[in-house]
Amino acid sequence: MTGDIEHLIGAAIEREGDYVERGAGEGGPTRFGITEAVARAHGFAGSMRLLPRDEATRIYTRLFWLRPRFDEIARRSARVAAELFDTGVNMGPAVAATFLQRALTALNRSGGDYPDLVPDGRIGDRTLAAFDAFLALRGTDSGETVLLRALEALQGERYLRLAERRPANETYLYGWLANRLGEPGS
Repeated sequence: MTGDIEHLIGAAIEREGDYVERGAGEGGPTRFGITEAVARAHGFAGSMRLLPRDEATRIYTRLFWLRPRFDEIARRSARVAAELFDTGVNMGPAVAATFLQRALTALNRSGGDYPDLVPDGRIGDRTLAAFDAFLALRGTDSGETVLLRALEALQGERYLRLAERRPANETYLYGWLANRLGEPGS
């Protein structure tokens, strides 16, 4: 595990907080942002109040960094990988990967720069090739900045849609917009 992912996981754990008792409709009990269902699926059998921080770190590394291949994105752009990781923690890694695929497809000038991607939420060789082509054509600094803006726009739109579809989410909307956008890849 690199220092960058350790930093990202530490920041996620600080943002998500310690133990929180939530209703079943909100993911149930969580510790360090890890839901009980996720902890159980990965072998933790104890009380969620006692989930060790190092176990949460292993889960974040496995499920929110390595499995969605954000580590591959980080080899190309630490800023974009940080944004995808943070979005993945909050919305799920597949959602973050889908945002990347949608943004890259929308930015490929009608397929002239690289082929369109199927937004399936899985980063594979085609997504990585499109990302490489995008950065080569647009430049790392300016390309990253534009791509980060597109990812943030998609994330913000999703928050608004969640609040519109479920009025109970309006309680969270302000915090989502205040605390989840503009960090950490910006």
